[in-house]
Amino acid sequence: MLTIPIAVVDAFTSVPFSGNPAGVCLLEQSLTKEQMQSIAMEMNLSETAFVERSDEPGNFSLRWFTPTLEIDLCGHATLASSFWMLKSGWTREGETVYFQTRSGKLSVKCTSEGLTMDFPLIPTYLDTHPFFKEDLFGKKIVKAAQLRRNWIFELENEKAVRELIPDFGLISAHSEEGFIITAQGEKHDIVSRFFGPNVGVPEDPVTGFAHCALMDYWNQKTGKTQLNAFQASKRGGELTLEKHDDRVLIQGQAVHVLTGFIHL
Repeated sequence: MLTIPIAVVDAFTSVPFSGNPAGVCLLEQSLTKEQMQSIAMEMNLSETAFVERSDEPGNFSLRWFTPTLEIDLCGHATLASSFWMLKSGWTREGETVYFQTRSGKLSVKCTSEGLTMDFPLIPTYLDTHPFFKEDLFGKKIVKAAQLRRNWIFELENEKAVRELIPDFGLISAHSEEGFIITAQGEKHDIVSRFFGPNVGVPEDPVTGFAHCALMDYWNQKTGKTQLNAFQASKRGGELTLEKHDDRVLIQGQAVHVLTGFIHL
């Protein structure tokens, strides 16, 4: 029987039971993809991350699983993994860790004040959705944009983003992965929500990868290269974004809420 330590870390917050919870397994031995998927299904969080050391100091492999499938990029579970690595002694204060992932090499600088992730900017292209052309579940669409396997819908204001009631069946039928909705914020530069029923996440509390696309979208619209962002889910979460050419620096905090063991 294998015994795998696991932690639950709330990402993009300093307050327990807010932000986005992720499972984190720091692996001392390799697992199969099927074993990782089974653990993610058992945890039933939006993502569970698996970290394994590589032969090169400061370098690690990182994989992310929803309850139903392995995904290409996940910000909050990367933040949670880096935080738990710092707390567990897998890295030290002020160091930068490097992850080999399905989206290439990612880096995270770890400090007690916060963690800064260096992620790829995701290009967005203004377009009209073939089904949701003028409004999205009763809220006026200001603009729409495509990105890989997802859509962004800009709504009129923060109130519209917060009050939108999604129909997950329709989102599933008219997207490959899901929808990002966004607007200019009242206290933050931008607000957003993410719905991903086709990846097993009806509404994600805080979504790192979505902000890689939102940075591109709002940079095209406003020219800003720095944004204070808030994801307006029930749990809520704050992110600081900074564009550098084709990269996005995403800064946030995290807090540990649970540790335990998985027995295989």
